[in-house]
Amino acid sequence: MFAKIVNVVYCSAGGEKMRNVLSVSLPERMARELNGFAKATGRNKSDIIKESLSNYLWEIKFRETRKRFSARAKKAGFIADDDIFKAVS
Repeated sequence: MFAKIVNVVYCSAGGEKMRNVLSVSLPERMARELNGFAKATGRNKSDIIKESLSNYLWEIKFRETRKRFSARAKKAGFIADDDIFKAVS
């Protein structure tokens, strides 16, 4: 029912590379999709998981920042994302 995937994360600390190993249980379907994507792209599963996690964490930070500044932006006349892009372009 679940597949186990081990992901190695590299972190830089004081010029030395440290590894943190994270064991993740995935549903069979997701594991098959990951395996297929890895084979199709020639990438290893660990790199795919690291990139996905990095993108997810960035998205969460972006949403938190957006939520924090949305009231101030509306007071300044920025209603939609296009308003902001027009102002900074």
